[in-house]
Amino acid sequence: MLLIEDLPLPPNRAVYFASDFHLGMPTPAASRERELRVIRWLDTVSADAEAIFLVGDIFDFWFEYRQVIPKGFSRLQGKMAALADAGIKIILFSGNHDMWMADYFTEEMGIPVYRLPKSYQIGEKRFLIGHGDGLGPGDFTYKQLKKIFENGLARWLFRWLHPDIGVLFGNGWSRNRKASNQYKPDEFRGADDEWILQYCKEVEASQHHDYYIFGHRHLSLDLKVTDNSRYINLGEWIGLNTYARFDGHTTKLLKFEG
Repeated sequence: MLLIEDLPLPPNRAVYFASDFHLGMPTPAASRERELRVIRWLDTVSADAEAIFLVGDIFDFWFEYRQVIPKGFSRLQGKMAALADAGIKIILFSGNHDMWMADYFTEEMGIPVYRLPKSYQIGEKRFLIGHGDGLGPGDFTYKQLKKIFENGLARWLFRWLHPDIGVLFGNGWSRNRKASNQYKPDEFRGADDEWILQYCKEVEASQHHDYYIFGHRHLSLDLKVTDNSRYINLGEWIGLNTYARFDGHTTKLLKFEG
């Protein structure tokens, strides 16, 4: 059974969810424009936000050395810190592109960072939230690769690379992967082959959640898990600019037009 964290939701407040900003790619100019768009969205939703979940792949590559973090993204980090200081709860999940997050955001901004899916009781509804990579059946090659990258030894060895070399290598690895597949539009595989949906059904069989909120797939999806639970995939901000909003009663997928 998954442990459930309580997140009270006062009247007239909302909870927001977004993922897959992939800041840093494909070019510095495109990334900067996307970063500014995300900040405009954060400014907009902060008017009634009780909490904002950023659900993985916020950065296209991220590695925290003991005293160094990747250059850039200072505007987003400043906005996150300002919102946290203003009392808005910011909850951050790492994805497959930024899985090497450590304690920087927690120590500097008081923002918790999670890698595994996590259950929340928000108001009267129960949520399971996570990035989504490696869940459910299938994708065996990636699951083996994931075990290597999440191994503590791999992180320790990478830390011995000079930051100039390590970040250059990480960005190059990510760029090469994108050249082959990342910017091709994701296609809906059908309910039986959407692995995250199958994972949601497995969890639901043993522990009820009203909403399953994930990213990773680069599709905005709102699908039935059972008659009283739904799986929502948040899409991405390379082209879709989609996010979800929970108003205390229902969760809806929305598109940011700002």
